[in-house]
Amino acid sequence: MAARLLWAVRRQMQPPASHAASEGRGWLHPFSTATQRTAGEDCNSEDPPDELGPSLAERALKLKAVKLEKEVRDLTVRYQRAVADSENIRRRTQRCVEDAKIFGIQSFCKDLVEVADILEKTTECVSEETEPVDQRLTLEKIFRGLSLLEAKLKSVFAKHGLEKMTPIGDKYDPHEHELICHVPAGVGVQPGTVAFVRQDGYKLHGRTIRLARVEVAVESQRRLGRAPEELRVLPECSHL
Repeated sequence: MAARLLWAVRRQMQPPASHAASEGRGWLHPFSTATQRTAGEDCNSEDPPDELGPSLAERALKLKAVKLEKEVRDLTVRYQRAVADSENIRRRTQRCVEDAKIFGIQSFCKDLVEVADILEKTTECVSEETEPVDQRLTLEKIFRGLSLLEAKLKSVFAKHGLEKMTPIGDKYDPHEHELICHVPAGVGVQPGTVAFVRQDGYKLHGRTIRLARVEVAVESQRRLGRAPEELRVLPECSHL
């Protein structure tokens, strides 16, 4: 009985003859491992070689897009901060300019206050003198006060770069002088030069802020036609 069972099992494990014959002739069973391997190779050979390419490219593009989006966000934040800083700087600068316009002459005004104090004390000194016998003393006090006032003004002007022009003897310059009239040239006075100053001119740090009103010397009337054009437009001064 055991021998018959062993024989039956062995028979079932042996492949059929047709199957063996087909293997002998090079045929493969449709469900065999070799057949599946061949079918897989055939399928792979029919697909394009870059089947995995688009997937990798898409992943690379997505990563690049994420990176670019992050850079855009960072640049946007930096741009907004830069705009805010620029606006703050503009406002501070505008406020400083406005303050400079208002308080730019603060130092000059403080020095002028001292000049006003001297002038006020001088006038008070004059008003207190009531006796006619003290007129000489009053005049002396006025003179001392005015002298002190002039010295203080010169000191204030020099401190702030304000300079009075003394153009007598200098060549006429329309950028610094305002021609009032012309006078005949005399001894020691060259034609075309300033002979007399009617009103002083001033410069602030080298820039003319008020022209000096001057009289300019020219040659005699007989030769006046050869004088410069700007000197021939005005008549001679009536007081000379």
